[in-house]
Amino acid sequence: MADKGSVIIIGAGPSGSIAAALLHNKGHQVVIVERETFPRFSIGESLLPQCMEFIEEAGMLEAVEAAGFQLKTGAAFLHHDKHTEFCFADKFTPGFDTTYQVQRGRFDALLADEAQRMGAEIRWQQEVVAADFSVDKPLLTIQDRTNGQRYQMSADFVLDASGYGRVLPRLLDLEKPSGFPVRQAVFTHVEDRIDDARYDRTKIRIVVHPELTDVWYWLIPFSNGRCSLGVVGEANVLKVTDSDPQTVLQQFVADEPVLSALLHNAVFDTPVNSITGYSANVKSLYGKGYALLGNAGEFLDPVFSSGVTIAMKSASLAADVLDRQLNGLPADWQSEFAEPLQRGVETFRTFVTSWYEGGFQDVVFYERLKQVEQKNNIKQMICSILAGYVWDENNPYVKNSRPRLKTLIELCREP
Repeated sequence: MADKGSVIIIGAGPSGSIAAALLHNKGHQVVIVERETFPRFSIGESLLPQCMEFIEEAGMLEAVEAAGFQLKTGAAFLHHDKHTEFCFADKFTPGFDTTYQVQRGRFDALLADEAQRMGAEIRWQQEVVAADFSVDKPLLTIQDRTNGQRYQMSADFVLDASGYGRVLPRLLDLEKPSGFPVRQAVFTHVEDRIDDARYDRTKIRIVVHPELTDVWYWLIPFSNGRCSLGVVGEANVLKVTDSDPQTVLQQFVADEPVLSALLHNAVFDTPVNSITGYSANVKSLYGKGYALLGNAGEFLDPVFSSGVTIAMKSASLAADVLDRQLNGLPADWQSEFAEPLQRGVETFRTFVTSWYEGGFQDVVFYERLKQVEQKNNIKQMICSILAGYVWDENNPYVKNSRPRLKTLIELCREP
């Protein structure tokens, strides 16, 4: 098959690898430049069922299913003596009922390997240090991190899938405040040694702090007896310094009785990390010769595991628009990429904002929500949001998320 167009993708994470596979399969020449080597540590380990649609579209589903990752069937929410579960099989939207909880180092390496197997080229340890989009074809200056040498590459188009690195937003002055308070995540992987026979490893646990309702924990079990563990709150509450993130994390775990009981045998054998002010936004998701994928464009918050889902959706949308453009067909990045992507992001934003304000927590822990659901499928509709199906406008909580959620909160809020 003759190559139709040339594309440089910055970053070999999930959005970069999926975009590379999609574009290569459409006949385009694709080169990924990746700053690091894989596998490498990353958080964002709890996938959503919507992700599976994009993995399947990219032709990577069989490899992911065969990899032995921890099956994920839903989410469990806990606060004091309140415990609510959402099972993805009960969601409103048709689609995948399960997904996986993955150690991102191995998962991201698997997707990158699959992209290479399909024919995309990946150049490891290559850092983009400058970008010029004023010329006929985008021109990137790249530094080889193995020898310090710099060279230039040009292509018909550049997709930035650099995640938290946010390469083009930094180089092109595209950064924009997110509008969210400055929050901090403190996290690690542990050998969990959970001995509670009732513990369900197929569900992520989201636990609200006993006293501080805008502070929450994640516990994400893997298939190898390990867990991802983290706590999230405003930076002035967690008060982490460079020297004591493990002390902070262990103290917050000790503050939560259920979590501390589950992890009473846990071995903290991995350095504890922290990220502050991780929410991000940009002035535009695209421009002449480039588009931004996933976290390189916008990242909201880890609470509903939306990051990888948004990243993969952006890759799918961008590959379709770019394929048309490279084939000389009409392509509108605003109406066919930015706007549809943002509709889903805004749905996630509505629920993330409401979580921290406490309203969505009232919904999640409402004792009679199941009774309400039996009448009008409300819990199933909410479950679809939690499963990542935030682009399904047949769901009223997607199409009219703010007014619908506001009304539901008023119904569920205890006097």
